[in-house]
Amino acid sequence: MTTNTSTRSIFGTANRLDFGASAPKAFRALIAFDAAARDGLDPALVELLQIRSSHLNHCAYCLHMHTNDARKAGESEDRLHMVAVWREARHFFSEREQAALALTDALTLVADAGVPDDVYAEAATLFDERELAQVIALICTINTWNRVALSTAKVAGTDER
Repeated sequence: MTTNTSTRSIFGTANRLDFGASAPKAFRALIAFDAAARDGLDPALVELLQIRSSHLNHCAYCLHMHTNDARKAGESEDRLHMVAVWREARHFFSEREQAALALTDALTLVADAGVPDDVYAEAATLFDERELAQVIALICTINTWNRVALSTAKVAGTDER
């Protein structure tokens, strides 16, 4: 049997570019957008939403980073384990966290069904307009980071901050 060593699986480690070095202006802009999106949000909520989006996008690199960041910030192991199944484990999350997680699901998977009115309305009742805009911006940034990490084949557990 002959194996073609140039063929890699989607989870392979083919040589890929360093996004930050190759597109420094875009990288700095994304860092600035990320920082602006977090402004005024509860750090625990930020990590939960980043973890959830990373689950949905199958981004091991970001999932590893944000679960570690959440632990460092004092997040419990129980809650971290329940993020992937938050709908079935609602008692682990506040009403605001549940609304933000539902919005994260909808916006991350926006091509599937858009952002349903009921999901948006629930979030809008629990967050003021500024907070809701910040949550939406945060979800957009983590989805972008996930796509950068996946397209450049970032490896979980490397390049830790």
